[in-house]
Amino acid sequence: MIAEILVLACLVIGTVFNCLGILGLLRFPDVYTRMHATTKMTTFGSFFTALAVIVYGASLFLGTGDGQYVTLVLHTAVAAIALAMTNAIGSHAIARGAHRAGIKPAQAVVDRLGEVPP
Repeated sequence: MIAEILVLACLVIGTVFNCLGILGLLRFPDVYTRMHATTKMTTFGSFFTALAVIVYGASLFLGTGDGQYVTLVLHTAVAAIALAMTNAIGSHAIARGAHRAGIKPAQAVVDRLGEVPP
């Protein structure tokens, strides 16, 4: 019963992160902020989904003792670790390529401290 609640909670959290990343992709003004939202989305959304699979596999292994669930847990853990590393590297490469291509970030802050009052 506790494992089912943990699996459901992890799936809900993963789905919420994925939905927020989609909103960020649609709403943010430039490539850099959009990339930030989508990287967080894929990292945390996929991590919590993988965590749900790990909890599910571990609970089934403890219940049945079948070794195939250990394989499921290990494969999911390796995939989550690989995804966490490749997301950071990929987003850095995209940001660097956009910067080298001359894409400027949208001005999000207006600095009025340097202005001379009339």
